[in-house]
Formats: sequence, structure tokens, C-alpha cells
Amino acid sequence: MGEIKITLGSPQPKQVEFLEATQRYVCFGGARSGGKSWAVRFKALLMALSYPGIKQMIIRRSYVELTENHINPLRLETVGYAVYKDKDKSLCFPNGSRIKFSYCSNDGDTLQYNGQEWDIIYLDEAQQLKEEWFNAIKATNRGVNSFPHRIYITCNPGGVGMLWIRRLFIERDFNPEENPDDYVFIQSLVTDNFALMEADPDYIKKLESLPPAQRAAWRYGDWYSYEGRFFSEFRPSIHVIPHVDILPHWRRYRAIDYGLDMCAVIWVAVDELGHEYVYKELHEPNLTISDAAKKIIEMTNGEHIDMTFAPPDLWSRTKDTGRYIAEGFASNGVPLTKCNAERVGGWLSVKEKIKVIEGVGGEETARLRIVEGCTTLIKHIQLLEFSETRPNDASTEPHIITHICDALRYYCVSRQREANPLPKPMTESETLSQIKRKAIAASSGKNRRRRF
Repeated sequence: MGEIKITLGSPQPKQVEFLEATQRYVCFGGARSGGKSWAVRFKALLMALSYPGIKQMIIRRSYVELTENHINPLRLETVGYAVYKDKDKSLCFPNGSRIKFSYCSNDGDTLQYNGQEWDIIYLDEAQQLKEEWFNAIKATNRGVNSFPHRIYITCNPGGVGMLWIRRLFIERDFNPEENPDDYVFIQSLVTDNFALMEADPDYIKKLESLPPAQRAAWRYGDWYSYEGRFFSEFRPSIHVIPHVDILPHWRRYRAIDYGLDMCAVIWVAVDELGHEYVYKELHEPNLTISDAAKKIIEMTNGEHIDMTFAPPDLWSRTKDTGRYIAEGFASNGVPLTKCNAERVGGWLSVKEKIKVIEGVGGEETARLRIVEGCTTLIKHIQLLEFSETRPNDASTEPHIITHICDALRYYCVSRQREANPLPKPMTESETLSQIKRKAIAASSGKNRRRRF
């Protein structure tokens, strides 16, 4: 058998930093098109060739992304040398090394990693992974051998994993069990990707033309201006309040986004001035219609709800019974009111309600605010991204963060009424005048009865 050459190419300076880093957790990227996926493939090949028998795993959200970004390129680069086994999605080398390609897109996907051991793990586009998924995966990064044991992370600002990535690698705010020396962040911007800049010099102009918050993240890797990207106007200091004392005469509404994967419900109170307060939330998966209705009733706790808004798709028939989903909720004590589910108009309605305005005394406030106990809504509204194909729409990925945001959209696009104002208390003179009028009316009635 003749000599086989594998051409890996030449890494750029930031990629060299990534390749040479020896910390347990190496985070690389922080902006669009910084050469992250290439660096992952390069590193995985180097380790496979340098350490016979080493076990590595590359993880992304789906196999579609893995195929396009890693499986196909690596198969081409190792043709005639390594063998790809489609059954277990692995690239196997003659020296016994193996690169496994895996996915993680929901809570259940982490179960596949139970009991596994991997020497090197690559989390590509890790901002798409929840913190609990990261914790489950990193538990497999072990082995009784002399190989390096590391986790390489690539990411951009945004996504469901933005907060844990920012905490560990940007703010370096560590928990007691986390060793700061184990973590390193290597920033890579589009301008560090010389190959792309040469091949597509106009790409940077596309990034520069984006809306300010989106540009700050994708072009400059800013982890803070992009907080609440789609809703850049959302600021916890303004929109989140410790509590609200709901008065009995205020109107109360609910809005629901329902599926077996997630039941998301918000409760909103509206006062007589039109101020709106999201004061309660439900965010729970795997609830049947009857279980969801029962949970909603329990959490409503006897409150009078004026309406519960729901999207038109809940008026579709279920396969097993042929009944409308909305009919199932109604028969279980939760009648629904159909709302408009048009996305762009709905998001504009949300933006109008959370727009920062001047309140009494000149302080900044907003028409709609959220009680701090609604932690899921507060977190997910800050993680919602722009759609890459529809500029005025929000992204539908990661799907896990869209449910409760959709419930808020259904509420905001629907017709609500402010509470009727309470009668003003009468002054002493008004009270005396009312007593006198009643006395005169009573006296006149008696005189009329005597005539007849």
C-alpha cells in the first residue's frame, strides 16, 4: 500500500490559538464566520492522527448540520484512509482512533450519553445547547487513559445557551466547583478569517448592514448589546418588577401556546389605566389536553379570567378523537378565544407594548411589564433571535425558547380591555346632598300614595 497524504490546510492566527490551547474547556468564536467549523475539523483530525485509539465526538443540534459542516468535509479529507460507518455515524482510522458524530436538540437526547466515555468532545455552535445539556455531555468527558481530556466549544452570541457561555467564558463568574484555570475564551471575528475575506470581500458589508443589535453580535461578537436580540428594547431594569398587587376589579387574561412538546401559558392583569402585568406562567412539556387544562385551572386558583387567547391551530382536529383541540380544552373547563397568529404583525404588537416610554415623574417604564417570578418568559424573551430569512420575524430556533414568547405574542395581538375605574369616593357635601335627595324622593312617594 502506497503512502497516503492528508492535506489539512494552513490555520490562521486565531485558529492556531485554538489548536494550541490546552485548558480543559476551550471556547472559540464569538461572532459570525470566524472559521470555527474548520478549526474543529482540523483539531479532530490532528488528535486522531496523533493519538492512536483516541475517542472523539463532535456534537451539533442536528444530523443535517453535522452532515454539511463536518461529516462530508471530513470524509473528503480522509478518503482512502479513514472509513465512515453510517450505521453508528463514526469516522474510523487505521490506528484505532474514532470520531463520532452526534446530536442534541431536546432534553431526551442527552439520555443517549449515559454511561459513555469520550476523550475529546467538540460542541459546535454551543449557543444552541441548554446548560443542563452541556452538564450532561461534559460528564462523559473522562477515561482511564493517558489521552488529553478536553471539551472544545464554538459559539456566537445568542441562543438558548448564551447565558451559561457568557458566564463561564466572558464574565468568568465561576461556581465553587469550577476551576477558573480550566476555562479559556479565544475571540475570532470575521476579519480574522482571512480566507473568507479574500474569497468574499462583500460579506463584511452584509454584516455591517444588519440592525444595530444584530450587527454588534454577528460582526463584533458583543455579548451584551445583543441581550434580547429580537427584542433589543427589552431591559430587565425596566420591564421586570418584583411583584404586583392585583386589585379585584382589574381584568385578567390568559394566553396559551399548546403542544405535547410544551404547554406555555401566561396570565396577564390589566388595570384601569391600561397598564399590563404578566404575573404568572406555566411552561411544562408532555401534558395531555386534559392534564394541561387541569394544571391551568389549578394555577388560576379561582380567579375570574375574562378570556384565554389561543392560536387558530388549536381549532384543528386531533387524530385520535377527531375533536378540535380547543374543544378538548373547553370540555375540561378552559374555554379558548381564537386570536390572530400572524407572526410579523404579532411581534410588532409585542414591541409596541414593551416600548420604553416616559412614566410619572419622568422615569422610564413600559405599558407591559413582567413579574420577576415569571423566569421562563423573562429568560426566553431575551434569547429570541432574528430570523435569518425574514428580517421582521423572530427565529423559530432553538424551538424550546419560542413557546412562551408565542403565548405573549397571542396575548399582545388580541383585543383586551382595561379595567373599569372604581367609583370616586364622594366628598362630605356630596354625601349630604345625596341623603337629602333620597329623603325628598321618599317624601314625594308617600304623598303620591296618599292621593290614590
